[in-house]
Amino acid sequence: MEITVRDVIAIFLGGGLGSVARFLTGRAMMRLIPSSFPWGTLAANVLSCIALGFFVWLIAKDGMKGWWISFAVIGFCGGFSTFSTFSYETVKLLHEGHVLMAGANVLVSLVACMVILYYLSKFIA
Repeated sequence: MEITVRDVIAIFLGGGLGSVARFLTGRAMMRLIPSSFPWGTLAANVLSCIALGFFVWLIAKDGMKGWWISFAVIGFCGGFSTFSTFSYETVKLLHEGHVLMAGANVLVSLVACMVILYYLSKFIA
């Protein structure tokens, strides 16, 4: 796939919008459900997965082409949540019959991120 300036600009703009959407979702959830549980992150991840599913459906139906894919899938969903891509890739592995690989993807991703964040938080504190 050739990378064009239009794609890079689309990713940049989509990522910015996705990041703002995540921020606003987090703020809204803090107002709706005051809690120590990260409802905003959960909501952003779930909404981003829903958006990614819709965009993948549009792509499959030939309703989304070219730089719109870069804008929506890579930019917006990437800015809104990297969890959507992680979930999509894991489900794709399951659909392809790679159950062990899908399980490993989940386990390694979660454990690695938690371990990294744990040690970084210790280092920063």
